[in-house]
Amino acid sequence: MNIGSRSQVKELVKKGLVLADGELVRRPETQVDEMNVRITCKGQEYCYRPYVYYMMNKPPGVVTATVDGRERTVLDLLKEQLQKEREDLTGVPIKDIFPAGRLDKDTVGLLLLTNDGNLAHRLLSPKKHVPKKYFVRTDSPITRETADLLEKGVDMGEGEISRPALCEITDSRACFLTITEGKYHQVKRMFQAAGLTVIFLKRLSMGPLMLDEGLKEGQVRELTKKEVADLCSIT
Repeated sequence: MNIGSRSQVKELVKKGLVLADGELVRRPETQVDEMNVRITCKGQEYCYRPYVYYMMNKPPGVVTATVDGRERTVLDLLKEQLQKEREDLTGVPIKDIFPAGRLDKDTVGLLLLTNDGNLAHRLLSPKKHVPKKYFVRTDSPITRETADLLEKGVDMGEGEISRPALCEITDSRACFLTITEGKYHQVKRMFQAAGLTVIFLKRLSMGPLMLDEGLKEGQVRELTKKEVADLCSIT
């Protein structure tokens, strides 16, 4: 729970700063049921959760990575947002959290951050065909013929043919595109293959998870229990 290292936590226990269900714990080797016990450390209560789930409305200019030597990352942004809500990050397994999937540096919208590796694998597995919906704006008009081409699948180069997609034209140079795979720069490459350049791209949904319209760019919130349950129902 990011309270301290193993040796640091042992010292906290030995100093009498840790309680389990209100009872003082003096022996670091004391065993408890981590899913049901209430741990109090230095007056702060913690309930263990094996997994955490955060929704981010990713802004432009931030890279989808946990660490980057030159660029600001989505994990940096998550830490900043969480620290605005609390004094420090104790209780949050921040070292284990990663983005489930990626968005390009200039792409905005829905991004899931979690420490649940099994869920991330199911969401991203090519075999699962989890739908991802994007709002796309282009430099040139999107014709019905273009939409038909995108829906059938296009050659994105190097022998990669996109799977059938759904293209809903909203105005002459904008559409909603739903794909069921997540190859490198896929949406941009699909439109490029159709002779258009994407000038704005925003992810709106990923499987059953939809971007919270009240979440401003750069903001983060935890998923609701229903959102987590819906995501975890993907098999």
